[in-house]
Amino acid sequence: MYARTTTIQADPTKIDAGIAPIREQTLPAVTSMEGCVGMSLLVDRQSGRCIATTAWESEAAMRDSAEQVRPLRDQAEQGLGASSSEVDMWEVAVVHRDHAIPDGACARVTWVGVADPSNADRILETYRMGVLPRLEELDGFCSASMLINRETGRGVGTVIFDGREQLEGSRDSAAKIRERATSEMGATVRDVAEFEVAFAHLHVPEMV
Repeated sequence: MYARTTTIQADPTKIDAGIAPIREQTLPAVTSMEGCVGMSLLVDRQSGRCIATTAWESEAAMRDSAEQVRPLRDQAEQGLGASSSEVDMWEVAVVHRDHAIPDGACARVTWVGVADPSNADRILETYRMGVLPRLEELDGFCSASMLINRETGRGVGTVIFDGREQLEGSRDSAAKIRERATSEMGATVRDVAEFEVAFAHLHVPEMV
């Protein structure tokens, strides 16, 4: 399984208006493409940062969709009043769900990197064995995933909670988990951000 993420720096005043056409037009258009298994959108209404993710059955399907997706991405960026955007491609390495994502769910996203890309498997093993069991113990834990890019040695982990209260309440515990895990991985945390889950229609199977 593979994923394409588009990180958009939107105009915070246009996020509400921009979400609706993405859900009503972009989502069905993308998910009708060959090999697509869903789409999600995370938004930060204060900073304007948004992350749209599409999931694909294979790397070939993801790459073959690039030209079809481009005009849809342009429309979404225009609707959100985007000033910039960045597209990344990933391997979906870990997906674990405790229960379905409810309305009002929120997410914490952590970007990490290792100096030697050949250590990507070390990141995954530490995440599976050391991080995931501890995340499951957090109040309101809903799901977790890890995406990696083996060429660059980068990874991005997303943890979804039932709501804002649980997200905020987990900050201290999550920081301790993150500090311990990155030390074991030999990784560097590049960024941590929190988002609302605008929608999540991803039909990616359990992968642990």
